[in-house]
Amino acid sequence: MTLSKSQYIRGLQCHKSLWLLKNRPELREEPDRAQESLFDTGYSAGEAAKELFPGGVEIEFDADNFKGMLDKTKELIENGTEVIYEASFSVNGIFVMIDLLVKRDDFWDMYEVKASTEVKQYQLNDASIQWHVVSQVIPLDKAYIVYIDKTYERLGDLEVDKLFKRKDVTEMLLEMQEQIEPNLEEMKEVLGGDMPDVDIGGHCSDPFGCDFKQHCWKHIPSPSVFNLYWMNWSKKFEMYYKGIISYQDIPKDQKLSFTQQLQVSTARTKEPHINPDVIRSFVQEVEYPINFFDFETFFEAIPRFSNQRPYQQIPFQYSLHILHEDGTLEHREFLADEHSDPRDELITKMLSDITERGSIIAYNQAFEKRMIRELATCDSNRSKELLALNERFLDLIVPFRNGGYYHPDFNGSFSIKSVLPALFPGDPELDYKKLGSVQNGGDAMDTFAKLHLLKYPSKREAIRADLLAYCRLDTLAMVRIWEMLRQLVKVDILPVGDEIACG
Repeated sequence: MTLSKSQYIRGLQCHKSLWLLKNRPELREEPDRAQESLFDTGYSAGEAAKELFPGGVEIEFDADNFKGMLDKTKELIENGTEVIYEASFSVNGIFVMIDLLVKRDDFWDMYEVKASTEVKQYQLNDASIQWHVVSQVIPLDKAYIVYIDKTYERLGDLEVDKLFKRKDVTEMLLEMQEQIEPNLEEMKEVLGGDMPDVDIGGHCSDPFGCDFKQHCWKHIPSPSVFNLYWMNWSKKFEMYYKGIISYQDIPKDQKLSFTQQLQVSTARTKEPHINPDVIRSFVQEVEYPINFFDFETFFEAIPRFSNQRPYQQIPFQYSLHILHEDGTLEHREFLADEHSDPRDELITKMLSDITERGSIIAYNQAFEKRMIRELATCDSNRSKELLALNERFLDLIVPFRNGGYYHPDFNGSFSIKSVLPALFPGDPELDYKKLGSVQNGGDAMDTFAKLHLLKYPSKREAIRADLLAYCRLDTLAMVRIWEMLRQLVKVDILPVGDEIACG
């Protein structure tokens, strides 16, 4: 049996997933952009952590020549190299790579670098299999998990020794060693037999989302009890294991929340639920001119700018549609230069673009208001102006969450990506899937975070155009949803004029 460290961790999570990887890899889903972003984040943390022990020698990864990696590691150790990056070892078919291997007197210390802000159990499992292998080849003394200090704030040059924390996990790994061999024997037995009969469960996403989920969950209908709004996953699986899978399976005496009841009833009638009083209550709060506003943000594990913390969400873009009382609709927008800190320029433009009076409408306003509060903390001179904006916010999600309108196609989600296509099916103007390379907030976040690395101006401009188109659709979608809500409660709606491009 041959296993990598990641395959061992997969086997701990689910034997079926490991078996499928080894025997039916064609059923594996391709990593999406979010997963690729996690890989990139881990890589950036690993690169930065090398500066904790500068001057080391790196073993270059070569998927076609693992033996060469092992031989190079052995050569460096025998020649007295004291710091090795990605040192590679294999014992009894188990292959591992150590992020940082450091010689100290007659012993070696291993450091595993993680992009997380705390030490987690799966990371200990990860390090335990590494200790199991490496300790059979060279004398190990200590093992450390290196992780990011989320409280660190960059001020000028990056201080790597302050960015990272180190936790000595040696004793924990030693205690875990007695379970390694039994785990490996169990996995060997699994891989030598037929596909194990493992039902779906919490292990499908803990600690990682499984890339065989589409295969293992193919028997689950849509919608199902797994779509029930705001229900604990353990409760959903409890229902599933009792044979309650589709809405039709739910017994009449099953206790459900108001929203969950709406899900079930509208799925049966195929008709939306409408409560005009809830909608009217929201509509009557709104004041012209209406500022439909949306931020896009990015974060980085390794801060690039001063006054930036690891994983701090920083607004780099906004879209603003302004609906005036006479029906005129104008559009304003901002997209920062990716090479510099966007906050100062964004604040200036935003305070200029948002009207001095009238409501500011966001979809799930808590996010926009939190970003404005954070902007206020980094600009004391304009904090009062910024915080005053928060007093004018209204949340377009409220009439939906409060039961004013529920459509069966929401499938238990009130996100704008669920609400919009249910309200305007087939409308090409409001179809996120017809956009370019940026079709959701995660795309926008990842795209901008990497944009400064691009070398080709034409590609850069194309991506920036895609970012603008995506964010513009977010606020245009809010305008259209608002118009529909007004129509539903029989409030006269002023004609919407042509959109005015203003920035």
